[in-house]
Amino acid sequence: MTANQWLQLIVYFGALLLITKPLGLYLYRVLETDAKTFLDRIFKPLENLTYRLLRIDPHKEQNWKQYSISMLVFSAVGLVFTYAILRLQAYLPLNPQHFPNLSPDLAWNTAMSFVTNTNWQSYGGESTLSYFSQMVGLVFHNFLSAATGIAIAAALVRGIARNSAHTIGSFYVDITRVTYYLLLPLAIVFAVFLVSQGVIDNFNAYTTAYPLDQSAATTQTLPGGPAASQVAIKMIGTNGGGFFNANSADPYENPTPLSNFFEMLSILAISSGLTYYLGKMVKNQWHGWAVWAAMFILCISGFFIAFHYEQAGNPIHQGLGVATQDGNMEGKEVRFGIFNSSLFADVTTDASEGAVNSMHDSFTPIGGLVPLTNIELGEIVFGGVGAGLYGMIVYIVLAVFIAGLMIGRTPEYLGKKIEAYDVKVSMLSILILTFSILGFTAWAIVSPWGLAGLNNGGPHGFSEVLYAFSSAVGNNGSAFAGLTTDTPWYNTTLAVAMFFGRFLMIIPILALAGSLAQKKLIPQSSGSFPVTGPTFTLLLIGVILLVGALTFVPALVLGPVVEQFLMHQGTLF
Repeated sequence: MTANQWLQLIVYFGALLLITKPLGLYLYRVLETDAKTFLDRIFKPLENLTYRLLRIDPHKEQNWKQYSISMLVFSAVGLVFTYAILRLQAYLPLNPQHFPNLSPDLAWNTAMSFVTNTNWQSYGGESTLSYFSQMVGLVFHNFLSAATGIAIAAALVRGIARNSAHTIGSFYVDITRVTYYLLLPLAIVFAVFLVSQGVIDNFNAYTTAYPLDQSAATTQTLPGGPAASQVAIKMIGTNGGGFFNANSADPYENPTPLSNFFEMLSILAISSGLTYYLGKMVKNQWHGWAVWAAMFILCISGFFIAFHYEQAGNPIHQGLGVATQDGNMEGKEVRFGIFNSSLFADVTTDASEGAVNSMHDSFTPIGGLVPLTNIELGEIVFGGVGAGLYGMIVYIVLAVFIAGLMIGRTPEYLGKKIEAYDVKVSMLSILILTFSILGFTAWAIVSPWGLAGLNNGGPHGFSEVLYAFSSAVGNNGSAFAGLTTDTPWYNTTLAVAMFFGRFLMIIPILALAGSLAQKKLIPQSSGSFPVTGPTFTLLLIGVILLVGALTFVPALVLGPVVEQFLMHQGTLF
């Protein structure tokens, strides 16, 4: 790495570290309804009006089952709402290109994709969806699916922090406050910044550009649309669905190095702040920092691996005359280069973001293995807003349980005994992730409908299918886009995989929140395993790699690892 690249890396993670505490403190005020924020004068009347209109008592809390039911009902209504918009698109306003209605399977896939915060796209944004569909049907979930993830994380943290309690908060209050006090103001500020960098935001019909020499080239269609307002919340809420097909590689979405830097920073900002919120809630700030450290180590390790292999390049390209020092620039924007492409790929798959500024399908095999592995860990390396923290807490419970077995004591986590029920529901959420990814991949790879979508053979084709279902179940949304998925079978199975990865994992996690909330706090003794410091951080990383990563090693060997060896033998797929 050059001195300039080292400086960029230090500035990026330094900025992330600097905003962690202020965001964590603000999240504490937003999520604890008795606390005041500096935005109360603006949003408190709107918040109270929302409660009155929806007949919500903000002081009435819910147990974990009630919280789960509210979340599922709310998400189901949002799913139907977006599906209806996509199926009726041709008859709705703000459709200057007169795009037709989406097919039933594509509308189902897209609606499920956005309600689960996956934002998988089996379509090209500028060639498929109207401005109304993007601004209303999709942005509805860009805000509220993100708010749902943060709400679930808050409920789990409350379960850890409370003593002999039967409630974990109110789902409707949580998503209302997160939307009004956090996501909406951040999105407004960020959208204005993006416009200042050149991201477009308009309601114009597409423009036809004519060449100066009429005989030299055909005309070019330049898309328009309210991109900046959509890109802002897609990044902040770790949604990732691109307004345009090229996503954050499109200069209309990500035009400058500065916009690229802040888009990457926005991906991890809230998830990083939630670690400080965790420490604040449990009155053990060093625990929050230990969790942050584990996330940081995994994040930067993934970057270094991806960058190394992308900078080393492809020997097949080099045999055709590409200079070794140029690395692997296939599928990358020249304005971002290998460094910013590798960092963006690592960051976006550490979170459940899915936005990309390069083509992951064009990475070297091991370079592509990094984003794939990040997703298969459950995206707990900072992770999606909320989803990263509650996924990480599952691994913390397992780490504490293993530590307790090692020292011969009943496992304890922050003064609460970890019992069989807690371990079972924690493992259930991990097993759902594992079986869903591997099960759907195995089904697709032996079925005519699955093989029909392949545009590459061998281990690379296998990697494309594995990545697709990993991305769906992991609620990421990025892709090895050499796979054709806009078919009834792929649209349907990917949507079911997204459902499993979001809601079937959340229910055990809320059950864990309810169980922890009911427990009595017990005094910590000399035999209690400390959940701060380097020992805990290293144990947590070890459990994540052993329980999370090793499960997928056979599949990863069949895909990226085999392809890496074959690449050095000159074999293409």
